[in-house]
Amino acid sequence: MNKVIEFLEYEIFKIGSFSFTFGKITSTLITILITIFLLWLIKKAIFRKKSFLSIDKGNLYSLFQIIKYLVWIISSLIILETLGFKLNVLLAGSAALLVGVGLGLQNTFNNFVSGIILLFERSIKVGDILEIDGDVVKMERIGLRTSSAKNRDDIIIIIPNSLITSNKVINWSHQSDKTRFKICVGVAYGSDVELVTKVLKESALESRDITDKDSILVRFVNFGSSSLDFELLFFSRNIFRIENLKSDIRMLINKKFIENNISIPFPQMDVHFKSDATGHFSKK
Repeated sequence: MNKVIEFLEYEIFKIGSFSFTFGKITSTLITILITIFLLWLIKKAIFRKKSFLSIDKGNLYSLFQIIKYLVWIISSLIILETLGFKLNVLLAGSAALLVGVGLGLQNTFNNFVSGIILLFERSIKVGDILEIDGDVVKMERIGLRTSSAKNRDDIIIIIPNSLITSNKVINWSHQSDKTRFKICVGVAYGSDVELVTKVLKESALESRDITDKDSILVRFVNFGSSSLDFELLFFSRNIFRIENLKSDIRMLINKKFIENNISIPFPQMDVHFKSDATGHFSKK
């Protein structure tokens, strides 16, 4: 027993007045392993299958992230105390340094606060589909400083949390289980308006991803400069891949327009030439 005590108290190295022994290093490793194991148990308990029946997956993820950060903070404090660092002395001595660092890391601190707000407020959760700066993304992870999301090109984007909390963000997942979208199209003047309306509705009805097909609506919205302008409105649950659905419907519209001799005009400009007294021509 004495040999074990001597081994644990054996000094490996020393920094100033702090000595690092086998016992302290062993205690640190044990604390880290216990923390990892405890978090694994908590994660298993939170994400067990029965939990999904009553709690949203995004809420569960936010809850686990908060617990994880709290556990690691407590674990870090225990490790510092084990190694012999006096936390009150350490904080008092580093107060001036922390002020200077805080001024230099305002953006980083802002992102940390924003991350805490996102995790506690839960207005945005993992799995939500957001529109940020015109880009539609699906949230993959919410961290304390940054969050990661996947856009429609399956590219992972790292987003500072302050960008989410301080800017205008559209959360498509806060809609009902279906969302309304529209496709704009123009046809040549002289086209049969009723036939155009029929063709547009038929094109939407042939798509399998359209929800509530009785709600498909065609609007004659304007007399454009070179076309009669229409809107095709429909509901769909396929929010994240809606551009693929729109592309399929546009191809159907183009095919049916060709079959029914409905033309889509291109912008035209009339140029008039007027001669002056000298016989020269000028454009109007």
